[in-house]
Amino acid sequence: MADLKGAIYKIEDISKIFGHRYVLNNVNFDIKIGEIFGILGTSGSGKTTLLNSLVGFLKVERGDIKFRDVNVLNQDDEKAFRSIYWHQKELKKTYGFAPQTPSFYPNLTIKENLCYFGSLYNLPKKLIESNLSYLLNLVGLTQSQYVVAKRLSGGMQRRLDIACSLIHDPKILLLDEPTADLDPLTSSKIWNLLKIINQRGTTIIIASHHIANLEQLCNRVLILKEGHIVALGKPEEIKMKNIPEENICFKSYPGKYEQIIKALKNKFLKEIKDYEIKNKTLIIHTTKPPLVIHELLKVTEELNEGIIELELIKPTLDKAFIMIQENSINKEIKIAKEQHKKKKLKKHRHHHKKHFKKKNKKDKKKDEVKKEENEAVKNNQ
Repeated sequence: MADLKGAIYKIEDISKIFGHRYVLNNVNFDIKIGEIFGILGTSGSGKTTLLNSLVGFLKVERGDIKFRDVNVLNQDDEKAFRSIYWHQKELKKTYGFAPQTPSFYPNLTIKENLCYFGSLYNLPKKLIESNLSYLLNLVGLTQSQYVVAKRLSGGMQRRLDIACSLIHDPKILLLDEPTADLDPLTSSKIWNLLKIINQRGTTIIIASHHIANLEQLCNRVLILKEGHIVALGKPEEIKMKNIPEENICFKSYPGKYEQIIKALKNKFLKEIKDYEIKNKTLIIHTTKPPLVIHELLKVTEELNEGIIELELIKPTLDKAFIMIQENSINKEIKIAKEQHKKKKLKKHRHHHKKHFKKKNKKDKKKDEVKKEENEAVKNNQ
């Protein structure tokens, strides 16, 4: 059961099946009010399916998805939540959705698109005009409001899409790959825009493969693999759990690295997990970087080494993501091997049992024949 306190979305053991394949399998988590929540995964992991399920575009086979009623944001009991399948009208007022493919009309201007989307929510004309002015300023499209959407650059089109999803002032904004096919500079502007939107009180849910951006932006991240949750938590927690050590990169002259390592290992045998010498640089993998660095400086001074470079490289979410994927694959291989072993053992036991039964049958038959022979001899006597 997801934690009710401060939650705006509750996802309760949902499963979604396409054909004979589970695209989502017993997915269970919650999303907090006001957080930026990231959904990570490789292609086909279930990211888009999860987003489409959250907004009710897809109905799950098992489990339930509940959202907090906008009128009871301060209430933390079960009564504050509504199932998305029974309260579609209220749900549509709660969220805005910007899918990966543009949802605006290419032959309408920016202003016409925003007015049209506002009318879909039955917003009064005055409210549409008020929201329109605010959003155009927020996404930086005020000067271009009379330009036809198809003539906009990729970045401007993405900003228009976000504005269209915010026209009714939703409490939740969901985005699927918001910076897909955009150059780094334009992507950076989109990420900064999302940060501003969140600071103004909107809960944001993002599915993306831009791990570095999610690491910087998100309060929490969920990692999916083949429809299963393989990691969930703050980026720092996920990194610490999967990559406990950090790297110290050290360069000195003349570079008595073997002597340095020997001195360090005498004091920090457990803390120094591994080391390598690459491109005249000593790289130390350690769980206690401050202590090791302190001792490293002392040893360097004792050996009359001249320090050229000293850098501490912290683990990234990108690396943790790769580690999680690899560990998951290794786990699958291990399970497959165990299953194969069990199957082989079962087959061997079955064969042994069959052979034992056959042997018993033969022995029984021999005993019967022998008994008959003995009786025949007895009768003849």
